[in-house]
Order: sequence, then C-alpha cells, then structure tokens
Amino acid sequence: MIPYGHQFIDQDDIDAVVETLKSDFLTQGPKVKEFEESLAKKVDAKSAVAFSSGTAALEAAYFAAGLKEGDEIITSTLTFAATSNAALQLGVKVVFADIEPETGNIDPSDVLKKITSRTKAIVPVDYSGMPVKLDELSQIAQRHGLLLIEDAAHALGAEYKGKKIGGIADMTMFSFHPVKSITTGEGGAITTNNEDFYKKLCIYRTHGITKANFKNKAEGEWYYEMQHLAQNFRLTDIQAALGISQLGKLEKFIEKRKNIAALYHKAFANNPNIILPQEYEGASSSWHLYPIRLKDSTKRAEVFKKLRDSSMGVQVHYIPVHFHPYYQELGYKKGICPNAEEFYAGEISIPIFPGLSEKDQNFVIEKVNEFTS
Repeated sequence: MIPYGHQFIDQDDIDAVVETLKSDFLTQGPKVKEFEESLAKKVDAKSAVAFSSGTAALEAAYFAAGLKEGDEIITSTLTFAATSNAALQLGVKVVFADIEPETGNIDPSDVLKKITSRTKAIVPVDYSGMPVKLDELSQIAQRHGLLLIEDAAHALGAEYKGKKIGGIADMTMFSFHPVKSITTGEGGAITTNNEDFYKKLCIYRTHGITKANFKNKAEGEWYYEMQHLAQNFRLTDIQAALGISQLGKLEKFIEKRKNIAALYHKAFANNPNIILPQEYEGASSSWHLYPIRLKDSTKRAEVFKKLRDSSMGVQVHYIPVHFHPYYQELGYKKGICPNAEEFYAGEISIPIFPGLSEKDQNFVIEKVNEFTS
C-alpha cells in the first residue's frame, strides 16, 4: 500500500536519537532548547517553543493570546478538528469562515463578515501547505485590533511573498507528526516575535509552573510557583534530537515534494474530470498534500474505493469540522460554509512525500487517470 504521506528517516536521524538515549537527559535537557533555536532561525522568527503536539501548541497559543470563556476566534472549517478543539478547551467560541475554492484557504472577505465585538483572533489554516493571504488577513486583524494566529501545521518550508512561514503572524503553529514536513514522532511548536507570548507559551507547557518572576516570596533555591492552570505539554529530548536532525534536511524534503507536485501537474493537465491544486502569485507551497477534486463529486466514493483497492492509500482532507456530531450538538449546521462543503465533497488526497519512488509516482498517475476518466 502506497500511503498518502510518510516520514523519511535515515541513519543520521537514528544516530541522533541513539546519542540522546545514551546521554544524561531524556527530557528537560539541552536538546529541546537547541531544537527551538534551530527552528526559530530556520523560519526567521525571534523565538520558538516546542510542545508535545501541534494541538497542545495551539492551546498554548490561545492561552498566550489571553483568550478566555466568552471570546471568539474565526477559523476555517476545512481543517483537522484540533484547530478549533484547542479553543473550545479554553471556553472560546469558534466561528467558521468559508474558504476560497481555488486554494482551500480561508476567505478574507468572509472573515470580515464574521467579526463581532467578541472576536479576539483570526486563526487561518495553510491548507495542504499553501500559505493563506497573510497580507489581507494581517490588515483585517490590525484594523480590528485582533491577533493573527496561523495554523501552519502543513506549511513548514512554505513561503509567502519571499518570507518564510513562521515569522509573519503574531504566532505560528507547526506540527511534527510523521506525515508533515519534518517529524519528531509527535510534536509541535509555536514561533513568535513577541517576548510576552514567548514567556506565556513556556509556562503553559509546564503545568503553569515557573521558577522566576514569583508572586510570593521565594523560600529558597528549590522554590517554584504554579501561576496558571495548565498542562504537561513538554517535548522530550529524544524527540528534539530527531527534530534537529530532520530540520537539516527540510530544504531537501520540500524540493522533493515540489518535484512530485510538478510531475502531477503535468501528468493530470489534460484530465478533464479533476481540478488540480495550484499556487497563486506570491505563495510557495510546502506541498504537504496534493488534493485533487473530482468535478463530479457523486463519483468520489467510487473513485476513492478503486484507488484504495489498487493499493494506494489515498485520504480525504478534511471532513468539515462543523459536520462532526460533537459540533452539531453545539448548534453548528450544515450549509454555513458552502464553498468548504463543496470542496470536501469532491476532494481526494493522493500520495506525496519525499520517499515516494519514481515507480510509485508513475503508478499513482496511471491509476488516477484511469479511475477518473
């Protein structure tokens, strides 16, 4: 079975992990700081804070932003549920804006329509690794006094108008799940240029406990304080060692993804039955996904099954978040984001990852054209 995505691990990665396993620190050691500094430098951000997952990182970002019960965020429904779930954990109301069909990304014009007096942040999602329209969203956020928290789980290695994703928004989240641009097994991070956000992110991942800036009098060198209700969201040194090694290969990984995407563009250009993903001017995708869409969405289930039966691990990204029973029980109804719903109805993600062989690429091309013609 050819998966739609897969990690690329070589001997350098294995050696880095083994070296850390033999060291004095498996967690709360120097590798996490080294990984954070390397990541921040890679994306041209001032700081990075690593977490146990991208979901944990988002929750911490919402905390650092000061979001609380009764506040609202505006985000996309064409995403994994974690984007909105992390806000719900803090009692924040989630408002879904529709997407632009061409990219699958949030539509700035619909974001404008959804802003209320309770809105505190816009949380766009770089769907498939394609950067959102950061200039437009930043202008909206500034005009209305909102924060811009970018869910770039797909977009490490992507660029917007020549700038690297990770140093543009107020806070940017990356995921290091095995199918992402790089992996730490599980893991995530927030990058930011804001020192106050950085400090709050650090405290949130360690139970809300700090060993500095005490509110009460310190009783000795052992002293620490819990100042917020928070979680253990730490990344281990073992994972960080893998992340450091993987970061050194990021450009190579993205180049391979781009080459596969270019091959698919050419191979499917004359297929009249599918809509292909495209970069827009100023956006350079990391190509986390290659999402094709069937023009006749009624055939999606049939085509999906045929591709799976041919040993191709295709997937669908994503079931709109407001379709899930939990969200429907909260009062969200189908029909609120028609573009996202139509996009979902015909979407199939086909294999794209650095280790995808030329033979398998040709197999994917052959079967997609065969089953969609």
